Amino acid sequence: MSQKVAVFGAYGHTARFVTAELARRGLTPVLSGRDPGKLAAVAEGMESHVASADEPASLDRALAGASAVINCAGPFGDTAPALIEAARRAGIHYLDVTGETLVAIDTFDAHRDRFRDADTVIAPAMAFYGAMGDLLATAAMGDWPAADEIAVAVALDSWQPTRGTLLAGKRRAGRRVVFTDQRLRVLPGDEPAPTGTWTFGDPFGEQEVVGQFSTTDVVTIAQHLKTARIDAFLNTTPLKDLSDPDPDGPRATDATGRSAQVFLVEVVVKRGAEQRRATARGRDIYAVTAPIVVEATERVLTGRTRATGVVTAGEAFDAEDFLRALPLEELALPTR
Repeated sequence: MSQKVAVFGAYGHTARFVTAELARRGLTPVLSGRDPGKLAAVAEGMESHVASADEPASLDRALAGASAVINCAGPFGDTAPALIEAARRAGIHYLDVTGETLVAIDTFDAHRDRFRDADTVIAPAMAFYGAMGDLLATAAMGDWPAADEIAVAVALDSWQPTRGTLLAGKRRAGRRVVFTDQRLRVLPGDEPAPTGTWTFGDPFGEQEVVGQFSTTDVVTIAQHLKTARIDAFLNTTPLKDLSDPDPDGPRATDATGRSAQVFLVEVVVKRGAEQRRATARGRDIYAVTAPIVVEATERVLTGRTRATGVVTAGEAFDAEDFLRALPLEELALPTR
């Protein structure tokens, strides 16, 4: 099997971490994107192809000889359908790092049945948002066949959003994805989000939070874990970064390009009077996306998957083993 992995949107912030992680693991990145100048600036010494989501032939050339493609290019509503079709034509695996909830829903709804018997993997939202909460929830569920409710709480000491994150927020136009009564719903943007508090572990402690946080974790968890309700919370501290009229994006603080941003994700799964908690703490939600999606790619290429077709991280992989393979500063899983 080819060790080549195509990276589409290769000059984006997260994509640069993805490219470096592929190379670190001995895989061969093949870079692509629609802007020739930006592509040339990051592709020195690497194979690259100018390609656009609205030009299928260019995508076919970019994916030729690869075993998988990682889509890092937003808006994912435009790129994901085109790249999934290109991957299907090439007979290779597709993974993306979208944090766009509506796009993730569309991907599962449009392609679940089409790829049900496929030998390849289609894995949307294989990123900090989408995979981390799903893996923690899957690990916490363990041998429980179902739970009454699942809560995912995220704390950030700051956001330092990329341009892509800000544009995704504008496209969502305030709409929130919620899961209640065993179904996903999209709430209009004019309905205010609930507020409250959540007591996190160190270094955050008690934080004011907004509820019904529109995160792709709600979408991915809902695909395969049996529960009546999924709640998602985000502390309010980083929200000011999203409304900054002149954001300067993530600021590198080490040689790898990581920012100093601290994240903590806590998942609580409840069944009757019982509850289980799983937590993960680390640095830089964009940088940690790279080991998540590349770990997934490597496992897919080496056949270490529990399912094929359109899948989430929790469906496709051994959740505990996958989490332990990530460069987290702290990981706490329930003992059974």
